[in-house]
Amino acid sequence: MQLYRVLTGPDDSSFCHRVSEALSKDWRLYGDPSYAHDPVAGTMRVAQAVVKTVQGAKYSSDMKLGEQ
Repeated sequence: MQLYRVLTGPDDSSFCHRVSEALSKDWRLYGDPSYAHDPVAGTMRVAQAVVKTVQGAKYSSDMKLGEQ
């Protein structure tokens, strides 16, 4: 089964650490990152999609994708 999730956050090192953690857990980058300006906070936000193949699992909307 293929899992998909999108990581989002401020454009800073904490976001890079979240993506790096996902990669260390066998998630793979899916496409290019996206950037957008948050006019309320006055900062840049970033998003990165990641995918992971999990053998022998069945999808459930109760899955905690970050724990996979």
